[in-house]
Amino acid sequence: MRDPYSIIKNIRLTEKAALLSETDNQYVFVVDRSATKIEIKYAVEKIFNKKVEDVNTMQVLGKKKRERRADYGKKPDWKKAIVKLKEGEKISLT
Repeated sequence: MRDPYSIIKNIRLTEKAALLSETDNQYVFVVDRSATKIEIKYAVEKIFNKKVEDVNTMQVLGKKKRERRADYGKKPDWKKAIVKLKEGEKISLT
């Protein structure tokens, strides 16, 4: 297994992520693009000392950016993981 801190890059704090954490006990992380669900589960359990019930992942495509020219740039692609913790477990985000 790889280092847990190289798998989990940061936590996504958006309105939707806050709603998921309040209602469904799910947290959203930005993870390494080559990380598997098993590695993500291991990393969350090691970093936060919580039990993980389920992991869902998705690839997010970077947005195209244009600045008044024919050639355009692009934001990098990234991977999102939605991690559901077991009943009674919580991650303190403050």
